Amino acid sequence: MAMLAEHQFKQLPADKQIDTRAFLESVSYLPPFFDCLGSRLFSPIKADVMGNVTKIKAVYDTNPTKFKTLQLILDGEKEMYGSEWPKVGATLALMWLKRGLKFIQVMLQSIADGERDEANPSLIRVNATKAYELTLKRYHGWLVQKVFNAAVYVAPYKAEFLKALSKGRDVKEEECIEKIRLFLVNFTVTIDAIYEMYTKSNAELDYKV
Repeated sequence: MAMLAEHQFKQLPADKQIDTRAFLESVSYLPPFFDCLGSRLFSPIKADVMGNVTKIKAVYDTNPTKFKTLQLILDGEKEMYGSEWPKVGATLALMWLKRGLKFIQVMLQSIADGERDEANPSLIRVNATKAYELTLKRYHGWLVQKVFNAAVYVAPYKAEFLKALSKGRDVKEEECIEKIRLFLVNFTVTIDAIYEMYTKSNAELDYKV
């Protein structure tokens, strides 16, 4: 669980404004999460997360003061791009990034809640499937959905997944689950705040890739 425990997301202030630099630092450690799922078929999601982090950072680096928070990025790009917004720049990158992060959040929450397939209780297939169906499936065309279904089918055993999250160390399942719950506290609040921000800013897009 070292991967998550060592890179906790920061607690948000009362106004739920997300500091861009702190967010990018925390999220930059998450792409290896998809390696823990075992199959190379998850690599497109990993690459998408990494690519979107890079795009957001590139915009932030042009003016760290102007783009101090994620909300300021949306507001600044709306003014810059006019009618092209929100299907451009860091706004579009963050829209897709939040979906990848939501996949991680839903899957980890499902595992922490003890959800499992009674016929195959040692697998994480049911957790990964739930996460995909709730977060990414509606935005994927038939071909991408087929690739993901194949990836889920070869997902590792829960014990192997938790060991990978712990960077190869043998850790008791109960200890791993407790660390997942701790990680999810600020992570979930952050993801929910981004989704709320997109709804309030009318920046959400609904199309398939």
